[in-house]
Amino acid sequence: MPRASAGLLLFRVTDGTAEVLIGHPGGPFWARKDDGAWTIPKGEFDGSEDAWSAACREFTEEIGLPVPDGERMEFAPVRQPGGKIVTAFAVEADLDVTGAVSNTFELEWPRGSGRVQQYPELDRVQWFTVAEARTKLLNGQRPLLDQLMARLAERAAE
Repeated sequence: MPRASAGLLLFRVTDGTAEVLIGHPGGPFWARKDDGAWTIPKGEFDGSEDAWSAACREFTEEIGLPVPDGERMEFAPVRQPGGKIVTAFAVEADLDVTGAVSNTFELEWPRGSGRVQQYPELDRVQWFTVAEARTKLLNGQRPLLDQLMARLAERAAE
């Protein structure tokens, strides 16, 4: 059975332009990577927790702020290149992320050195237009932007 993650894509519409909040992974592997490296706040979960609860927990852990109130949109799950299935939700809110602080993880670095260091799961978060986010996001998460834009188009047509 493939691993499962749940995440939350926060979005806002400013002057008719959709923007999304995404994060840059922390740690030495991602330090010099930018385009194609960013992610939605997400994390693994198992059958003991529903996907929405997991998405909210991960958002709070990785952004350091509570999930803003707003109507939630559920997206069709997407399969990452490594096989992980990501269930994502979107919420519309204009969140000030100036004070965002991510939780951390431990990693032996350099590998084999015996030195264990702490790194933030996300070393920074930022609002991007959807067009910019298409370049920044991991390839396997870009379909989430398509789902968001389709939902926004449906909403505008109503």
